[in-house]
Amino acid sequence: TAQQIGFRREIADTDELLTNQADRSTAMKKVESGSHKEGFRLDESDIDFMILLTEHRVVWHSSQFHFSDMLDLALILCDSSGSPPGYTLLRLPFEVASDVVLSACIRVNGHLYISSSKCREAMRPLSLLGSTIHGPCSNGILAGLEYDQAFCFVSDFWPPFASSWKDRCHSWPCPNVVNDIIRNGCHFAAIGHKLGNLADHEWRISFSQAEHKLVYSMNHAQFLTYGMLKLFLNEIINNELDEEDQQLCSYHMKTGVFWAIQQNSLLHWCQENLLAGFWVCFKLLLKWVYEGVCPNFFIPQNNLFFGKVCGQPQKNLFVFLYKMYEHGINFLLQSPTIGSYIIDVLCNPRLCITTDEHSLMSEAEVDDDFFSEMFKNDTLYMSNLQDCIKFLVMVEKLVESPLTDCQVVMLQKHTASVLQKTASILPTYSDSILSNKEMYVAEKLSGRLLKLAAQFGFVSDILYIALFYYKSRRYRNASHVLELAKVKLVQPYLMYNEQVDGEMYTEAVGGQPWSIKMRKAVARDIILYNDIFYVKELEPEHQFLSHSLRDAMFVPPFIILHMLEFLCCRQTDTMKAQTALEDLQFLVHHDENEFIPIPLRDISWEILGICHQMAGNLQAARYSYQQSLRQDPLHEIQTVTRQRIQELHM
Repeated sequence: TAQQIGFRREIADTDELLTNQADRSTAMKKVESGSHKEGFRLDESDIDFMILLTEHRVVWHSSQFHFSDMLDLALILCDSSGSPPGYTLLRLPFEVASDVVLSACIRVNGHLYISSSKCREAMRPLSLLGSTIHGPCSNGILAGLEYDQAFCFVSDFWPPFASSWKDRCHSWPCPNVVNDIIRNGCHFAAIGHKLGNLADHEWRISFSQAEHKLVYSMNHAQFLTYGMLKLFLNEIINNELDEEDQQLCSYHMKTGVFWAIQQNSLLHWCQENLLAGFWVCFKLLLKWVYEGVCPNFFIPQNNLFFGKVCGQPQKNLFVFLYKMYEHGINFLLQSPTIGSYIIDVLCNPRLCITTDEHSLMSEAEVDDDFFSEMFKNDTLYMSNLQDCIKFLVMVEKLVESPLTDCQVVMLQKHTASVLQKTASILPTYSDSILSNKEMYVAEKLSGRLLKLAAQFGFVSDILYIALFYYKSRRYRNASHVLELAKVKLVQPYLMYNEQVDGEMYTEAVGGQPWSIKMRKAVARDIILYNDIFYVKELEPEHQFLSHSLRDAMFVPPFIILHMLEFLCCRQTDTMKAQTALEDLQFLVHHDENEFIPIPLRDISWEILGICHQMAGNLQAARYSYQQSLRQDPLHEIQTVTRQRIQELHM
């Protein structure tokens, strides 16, 4: 729905703003791009990042820079005289750049150029471990999600040979968007054209950020048309095709939508005309495949089909698409996703596809999507107290500016997370530089920060207080907090893991602001960071994860609750400890994706095994560890699990 797209974008933009404002002194800036940033959540969508090399600036001719610029920036000059449209060479006129960029340079006719292929290799050590080079990007898997990461140079100036684009923008996009796009220039991705004289060293001119602004400027019907084209591509055209056999990609679909909107091919882009809008784009795509030409939206001379849609495969693709054209719009029923939405409309022409969010989704369903998005984007990186303070100052500044409801609750959760991280860092930070009295004060402050965070974070955030007390060996205090947490977490209206009683939820918090709903009725997983051992019994898992790509483990709140209850009661009440262990065992053995999400079953079985081992029940511990090995390895802790099984035989 339009509301979903709106808050997905706002949440991502707010997180990106905080991260980049806090890291302004660094030589690189991380910017999300691609369909995920646009607001899509398709199963096959990966997450695209551009890493902007901000200490370098690209200009098109010498009049665009002053020698004073060289104090802060390494200047790069475009040389596109011998390159195909949409591509250029990048020259260092003063031969000044960062060490990693200089290592990727070659000499051509006495001038120093940055080689795109060499730059990809030079940047490889800066990519995440385990990634592989795919085109201009490094590709890999992080936290179960596929990502593409591309290192790019930045130009604040609009390419001269894209100047005609502004003259075409009579009806779309609006002048404000056009001016904003031109004012923000373009980027350069490390990939050359197959026909270029120096293909291994050329750079592709990227309009990724401009395209991002264009997608944001679409109305909802236009955006849905774009989404239907992506589904049509994935579920019909490219279905069952190997990647090397796929001629069309999602960028071709996006380009088609841009041209169709700008050419005013459909006078009224609205929900009643959704299928008509798709048909306009489909016919344009059919024409392009027939001609073998897909013009880049900004530089039409750049044929996006070159080397991809040609020869016999092109003819076969045209025949395939033309057969669909002959069948009419009914061919969309072949798409499992689209078909279920349009079959009633195709059977009854008097009906239209509704995009009204109140008829499509309940308030509880919308809120679940919102809080899931917010939790996924609560990813501020803090390694020390200075980082924590930096983010708090940033939040303080943003709070003084006009904010939407979405931004308010996002900043609220960010603040809770920063306070929790600060509270975790303080005791370890003070260990070596403070006196015993000062350490006591720091620990007391940590407790206060966690209590403050629990007042406006998720319902489950109260468990961080219990973790803090357990780590401090204040077991009775921890047990008291756990009793409070039990009351909060067993409410019938609680929302967790896409599980919620919609009627009870609406009765309890319906119509209230998201900030209140979050505090009263929403639980999320507990994040245990590797650099802070909240629970010493999980230290082997943390140490192993610290050597991998993960900086934390995610544990269901109900698992944390029963685990801590067992660990604390072992010190004070063995009968209650046994009851807590039985509750934990029943939950792990019998839960059906209600309190334990399937991806978190590996760590849940692991924790049950640890608790059984501590209680002396080695047979139950072995069974639990074996079950952990059989789950989806989200946390990739199998090595530690096998070591724990071996220890049982010692």
